[in-house]
Amino acid sequence: MTPSIRSERKYLELLRILAESHEPLGAKRLSEKMAERGFFLSDRAVQYYLQYLDEMGFTKKVGNRGRLLTEAGIAESESALVDERIGFIISRLEQLAFRSTFDPATATGSVAYNLSFVREGDLPAVTAAFDEVATAGYGFLNTYRIVDSDPRIPDGHVGIMTACSVTLDGVLQKMGIPTKLEYAGRIAVDERGSAGFLDLIGYRGTSVDPLHLFISAGLTSINRLVTTRAGVGLANVRAVPAAARYRVEVTVGLMEECGFAFPAGGGIGEFNLPKHPYRLSVVALSGMNMVGNAVEKGYAIKTEIGAGTVSFEKIADATGSR
Repeated sequence: MTPSIRSERKYLELLRILAESHEPLGAKRLSEKMAERGFFLSDRAVQYYLQYLDEMGFTKKVGNRGRLLTEAGIAESESALVDERIGFIISRLEQLAFRSTFDPATATGSVAYNLSFVREGDLPAVTAAFDEVATAGYGFLNTYRIVDSDPRIPDGHVGIMTACSVTLDGVLQKMGIPTKLEYAGRIAVDERGSAGFLDLIGYRGTSVDPLHLFISAGLTSINRLVTTRAGVGLANVRAVPAAARYRVEVTVGLMEECGFAFPAGGGIGEFNLPKHPYRLSVVALSGMNMVGNAVEKGYAIKTEIGAGTVSFEKIADATGSR
C-alpha cells in the first residue's frame, strides 16, 4: 500500500468508526479504535485529522462529548472506498490552494507544504539528498524546514517540510485568474535543457496521488537529473485562460525572485502538452523531487502531500533549521 493511500485511509477510517457509533466519540476513544484497525495515532494527531473533517463539513462537535457525522459525513462514509479516494485527493489540494495566502509581490503570507517523515538515523543522508535537489534548482522552493514537534510525526522520526506547488494555484486564484490543477507527470530534461513530459496522470481521475505513484514505481531518475542535468523529474500542470498569459508571466517572475523554481520559460505554454485555443498550460516543478531523490538512494520516507499551510518566512531560507 502506498503512503498516499494510507494517508487518505486515516480520514476514511475515522469516518467509518463514527458511522458505526451510536454516540459521539472523543479523540481518546477514536485513537483506541484506530489502533484496533492498524492506525496508531496519538490523541493530538486524531484531533488534527478531526479538524480537517470539520472543515470539510463531514463531522461536528457535540459539546465536550466528542464528534458525530454530519449528513455529508454519513454519505461520504457510505460511498465505496475507491470512489471516496478519487475525489478526496483533488478536493484536498484545491482547498489547500484556497487557504494559502502567499503574495509574491511582498514575499509574505502562507504557502502550502508537504510533510515527510524520516527515521532520525537517516536524517543526515536524507537532507543531503534534499540539498542536491535544492542546489540544482529542481525543487519547487529550494529550501526545506526540519520539524520535530508536530503530533503527526511518529516516534523515532523527524519531519521535513517542503513547499507544495499548489501554492502557485493559490497565488493565481487570488489574482483573479481562474486556475484548474489538471495533471501530475514525469518530465524528462536533456543535456541541452529541453524538457518534455513522458507521462501525465489527471488528478480528477485517480485514487492514488500521482506523484507518490511515480516515485514508488521507480519511474524517476532525479539523482541523475541533479548530478548530470539530464534525467526524469516530477512536475504538475494547471490550466489558466490564455488571455491571462501576461499576468501569469509577471506572477511567475515575482515568485522566482522569492526563490521558487520553474522549468525553462517559466513553465508557461511550452512542452509537449495538448494545445487549446483558449487555455494556457502552466507547469511547476514539484517539491516531491527532493523526496524522490532520497527514495532513489534507498531511504524510506512517507510523505503527506498538501499537509497544511505555513508562513513563508518559516520555510524560506530555513534549510536545515528546526
